[in-house]
Amino acid sequence: MSLFSLPRPMRLSGLLLAMLPLGAAPLQADEISDSLKSALEAYEDGDNGYALDELDYARQMLMSLKTEELGRFLPEAPDGWSKEVNPDITSGLAMMGGGTAAEAEYYNDDEGMTLTLMADNPIVASVSAMVANAAAFGAKIERVQREKFMLQDDVLQGMVDGRIMVKAEGGSPEAMKELVEKIDFGALRDFGR
Repeated sequence: MSLFSLPRPMRLSGLLLAMLPLGAAPLQADEISDSLKSALEAYEDGDNGYALDELDYARQMLMSLKTEELGRFLPEAPDGWSKEVNPDITSGLAMMGGGTAAEAEYYNDDEGMTLTLMADNPIVASVSAMVANAAAFGAKIERVQREKFMLQDDVLQGMVDGRIMVKAEGGSPEAMKELVEKIDFGALRDFGR
């Protein structure tokens, strides 16, 4: 009997087993893949409600991973400053069209500022238009690395790759620019791809 005379699911299983190197450790299941498998099983059993619940749970966990990934771009605090990450930044994003965000407070004895990164959200498109027309808003243009940022009313904001907003607020213009300059924009452009 050849491999191709077997039913398709058995063929795929056989091919996957054949592709595993000898002595390979068993595949590690994680909570996300377990939830996705559970959703598929529930769907096959006709329990669409539970399948949707499992898919929602898997989506929440994936969004959490994406948020953690974006949060890695928040720079360490400058010398003499402290950093505190806001774990609740994504809770309100669903009402604003979704997307991913990461945020941290930076503070020292004299001042504090907030740095927010937001990707793939409708708000990002409006910020892009504002930065492009900064003069119409009476704002000053600042260059950070090779990106154009708008400085107005203690807020420094700009776009990276046309889809990721970088916004520093509350600090002196010099402190905010110094903080934003610590972000690896080259790596940030590849976020989510």
